[in-house]
Amino acid sequence: MRRRVLDPRVAVLRRFAAAGLALLIGSAGAFAQSGSPTPQDQSGKPPANAADVNKDNQRKADEFVEAAQAINGPGGNPECVWLGRRVVRLMWRDDLDTAFRHLDLYDRFGCPGGHVQAAFRCLTRFGGQIDPKVAETLDSRIHVCWINPGAQPQAAAAASPAPATAGNAPPAPAASPSPAPSASPAPPAK
Repeated sequence: MRRRVLDPRVAVLRRFAAAGLALLIGSAGAFAQSGSPTPQDQSGKPPANAADVNKDNQRKADEFVEAAQAINGPGGNPECVWLGRRVVRLMWRDDLDTAFRHLDLYDRFGCPGGHVQAAFRCLTRFGGQIDPKVAETLDSRIHVCWINPGAQPQAAAAASPAPATAGNAPPAPAASPSPAPSASPAPPAK
């Protein structure tokens, strides 16, 4: 059996092709494992257009400016506002492990820990007005409580409807306000 002698250029090209093929197969496998280059949004929301994104970014920037104007000291710094509101949101959703990790970052930035406590206390007062199905209600209440931890729920939400009457009984008349005591007369001057 006689061996065929190959041209050295052909041998080099074969080696180059074999190395290129191995590289191509290896990179295709790595690309398939990494998934798509841009992760898809898992929230199920349709992609927003540029105007909605710009409007949302402007709203967030306005909230940071509002917080900086309303809160004196480090509690109004953007990093404290962002981390603090995030901690309050995580605490509300019972994700305490993550909330405590964020709280460590919050403390590391020199942000006031008492502000998180006051904002969460405020948020608990608004508990009945927060719709768990609408994320914006929670976010807006957290922002209100972050700006003003002493905020109170609206009086209209606290007022209860008139009690229902049984049968054909007429509704009870509204209670009239009691008269205010009059000032006592001043003693006569001598």
